[in-house]
Amino acid sequence: MNLESPKVTVEKPAQYIFDQLTDVKNFEKLMPENIAKFEVAGDESFIFALKGMPEIKLKLKEKSAPNKVVLGAASDKLPFTLTGNINTVSEASSEVQLFFEGEFNAMMAMMIKGPITKFIETLAQNMHKL
Repeated sequence: MNLESPKVTVEKPAQYIFDQLTDVKNFEKLMPENIAKFEVAGDESFIFALKGMPEIKLKLKEKSAPNKVVLGAASDKLPFTLTGNINTVSEASSEVQLFFEGEFNAMMAMMIKGPITKFIETLAQNMHKL
């Protein structure tokens, strides 16, 4: 299952966005209002839960300054990655797009596609809060 957020323009340089996204505690600023839990679990991982959804632990898997940050699920039960692509628009602004890739059975994919799409769209729309 591959989902992508709309591209959002942020009035910050690409390196700044990259630095913010590689510091996992900053993801709390991006979370939707219906968050039930957010907890930093080490330098490169955090746990979050949305109301009515199970807890998910995300871990920093890959970083390529200043254009790409990849987070992945720490558990093999729900294998997926969340990739942030950052492109420089100008010295003072950048464009960010999030990509969600996961391998789920058809039933699971059907159940989570809507909530995950809304979730990554919210994360992208909140990039200006960094």
